[in-house]
Amino acid sequence: MTALPSPARSEHLAQSPAVRRDGRWRLVATSGSVTVTDPVFTGQLNSFATAMAAADQAVAGRPVQQDQPPARPDGRRR
Repeated sequence: MTALPSPARSEHLAQSPAVRRDGRWRLVATSGSVTVTDPVFTGQLNSFATAMAAADQAVAGRPVQQDQPPARPDGRRR
């Protein structure tokens, strides 16, 4: 009996149409997808993904301040 391969992990880049699957970037739309082959563009996508991951970790590590009211959209405290 042959084992089935594990499902590939897909990673969206923020809210963009760029998706990294099996280490390769694709631009995805409702009509289909296209593999990104330009090394400069894939390098930029990799840089953005690294920056987003670092930002996510920084935000996840911040303590929650429950003693202060939430900030308004203009940045001032309520």
